[in-house]
Parts: sequence; structure tokens; C-alpha cells
Amino acid sequence: MTSAHDPGRIGPNAVIRVAEALRQVEGQPMLERVFHDAALAEYLSHPPTDMVDEREVATLHRVLRTTLGDDRARAIGWDAGQRTGDYLLRYRIPRPARAVLGCLPAGAASRLLVSAIARNAWTFAGTGRFSVRRGRPVIVSIDGCPLCQGAVSDRPYCDFYAATFQRLFARLVRSETVVTEIGCQATGDAACAFSVAW
Repeated sequence: MTSAHDPGRIGPNAVIRVAEALRQVEGQPMLERVFHDAALAEYLSHPPTDMVDEREVATLHRVLRTTLGDDRARAIGWDAGQRTGDYLLRYRIPRPARAVLGCLPAGAASRLLVSAIARNAWTFAGTGRFSVRRGRPVIVSIDGCPLCQGAVSDRPYCDFYAATFQRLFARLVRSETVVTEIGCQATGDAACAFSVAW
């Protein structure tokens, strides 16, 4: 458990997948510029294999916005979130579990998936507090969202999380799932909240 003085740590996908998306969409020079400006250039030659300081991820997303502008940065965040969802589906969710979820009605599959996400929230929420309101739509929230540390925006900020949730729900619950960020701490809301609907 972290103390008030310890940084939270989150999974390395929050760095690695952003790098992949940047390289694919914006090219190697922009990738190097963003990671240099975020003081994370070492990760380009030595990608993280363990949990990373959530403050590094917050800085990376802030630099994305100041360097690329809001729309391009949001596109990179979304792309990186989709890549993270694909990684989790490939390497972290066992094939039998994926098969079972695929056979269940949407409501039952959603309940099981949300429970699994909540159990593993420590890997992406860092010092934030993850919560779920089940129903239609499902509402997932992160109070103290790592991406929003020090961020101020007039638009929702957490495309990385929204895209990750959408990829998982679309593949495991219903293909037509749409995830929308309906509250964001960067815009002044109490927590970052995502509506998951199908």
C-alpha cells in the first residue's frame, strides 16, 4: 500500500502503447520529441517492463497535448488505449475466460468483466480509487485519475482509458459497445467517469 508521499505506479502499457501509437501516427521524430520533452527518452531504448510512476504517465499526456494540440493528442490517446485493450485480450485474459464471456448474455458478461476490471484496477488507477455503478449503462469511475494530475482542460482528457474500456467491452460483451467519458477531473469534475453502453 502506498503512503501519501509515495508515488502511485501503473502498468507499463500506459507508456509503451503511447510510444507505439505516436510512432505509427506521427512518425519517429515526433515520438522522440515528445518523449524527450517528457523526460522519458530512456524508455524509447529501454521500454519499461515493470510498473511505472504514475507521474511519468501524467507528464507524458500533458506533453502530448502541448506538443500536438488537443485533437491530435486525443487521437494518440485513443489509439494507445485500443492497443492496450488488444494487449490485455492477447496476454492477460485467458482464452477460456474469453470464450465463456462470449457465450453469455450481455448483462452477465458485463458483470463478470467489470468484476475482473475492478480486481485489477491497481494496475491502471495508481493512487486513484476505482468504482463501478452496474446497470445500463455501466458507469466506471476513477477518483484521483493518474492521467489528470496537474491537467486542466475544457474537454474530457482520458481517451486512453475510454478506448481501453471500449476495446474490452466490444470484444467481450457486445461489439456495438460505446464508451463515453461523461466526467473528467481535468475539466473540474469530482472524478473521471465513463459511460459504457450497448
